[in-house]
Amino acid sequence: MNKFLSEIMEQPVAISNLVDFYSSEEGVRLLKQIKEALSLRKTEQVIFTGMGSSFFISFAAANLFNQFGIPSMYINTSELLHYNLSLFEKRTLLVCISQSGESYEIREILERLPDTVFCVGLVNEEESTLARKADVALLCKGGKEEMTSTKTYVVTSLAAYILGTYLAGEWNNGNLMALRQLQAHFKQSLLGYDHWLQKAIDFLGDINTLQIIARGPSYSTASQSALMFKEATHIAATGILGGEFRHGPMEMVRNGFKAILFASEGKTLEQSLKMAEDIVEFGGKIWLITNSRIDHHHPNILPVYIDETDEFLFSVHSIIPVQLFIDEYAKRHGFAAGSFSRGAKVTMIE
Repeated sequence: MNKFLSEIMEQPVAISNLVDFYSSEEGVRLLKQIKEALSLRKTEQVIFTGMGSSFFISFAAANLFNQFGIPSMYINTSELLHYNLSLFEKRTLLVCISQSGESYEIREILERLPDTVFCVGLVNEEESTLARKADVALLCKGGKEEMTSTKTYVVTSLAAYILGTYLAGEWNNGNLMALRQLQAHFKQSLLGYDHWLQKAIDFLGDINTLQIIARGPSYSTASQSALMFKEATHIAATGILGGEFRHGPMEMVRNGFKAILFASEGKTLEQSLKMAEDIVEFGGKIWLITNSRIDHHHPNILPVYIDETDEFLFSVHSIIPVQLFIDEYAKRHGFAAGSFSRGAKVTMIE
């Protein structure tokens, strides 16, 4: 088993470690400290920021907070650093997301925080700059990761979910059981995948370019999926919002067009399924990753079912088919899946 696949297989244990920590007295104490700071400081806004995978997680996290009634936004850290520091004139909860805690832009932003900012770090590395300098560091408990982000993407997303539910007063036994169930579903998904993986490899065939389409929190996973394709297989893949795809990019669709589409039951399932139908009508192929038991008979739609009803948790669970596809595709095309040849896992320069 190569290192990339090995780290994929470590995800159930990583989820278990995360949930155990935030069920413990120490983990709850950290969450309580953040909630108290929000109230005492009369915080006016929440800003999520990160780079790469961490920026994608920021999108889903901000959407989750807004649905809970906690006004939030997300900004790429480089753009925040150079163009948006005036936002800190308001009393701000800044959630800095960095799996390593050492990304160049995160370290730079930490040096520029005024007294109006209370900084929370979502970070995997306990001895990192972010873990040391944040007012509160929420550890993601993913363990060491060397390859393209897989398990750290998952546990960091779930740490953001735990933070949001706690601040909204929704962190309870029901949420805890949902995460325990998610961990079990991850384990099950990683035990029996050969039956659909070969179908997906044959269905998509050789790929030159790939569009990965989603709405809502799954856009975070679509963006992360595109990044993994670029890093691990060197394929020009793009993550795009479903609504945006309607506004021009649909013109690309013709025979030979290939896309992955995430479609979760929730606010926009109908729109996502209609998009799949329109793409195949124009000659494209859709690998459909969904938690809906749809009845279809079109040869250019290949569904993979994800057993997760919660829309946010679906966005996390649904990364598994893409991870496994990328590993298998890279091996068949002679790539060392998940390794870096022109950069490094931690970006230390801008």
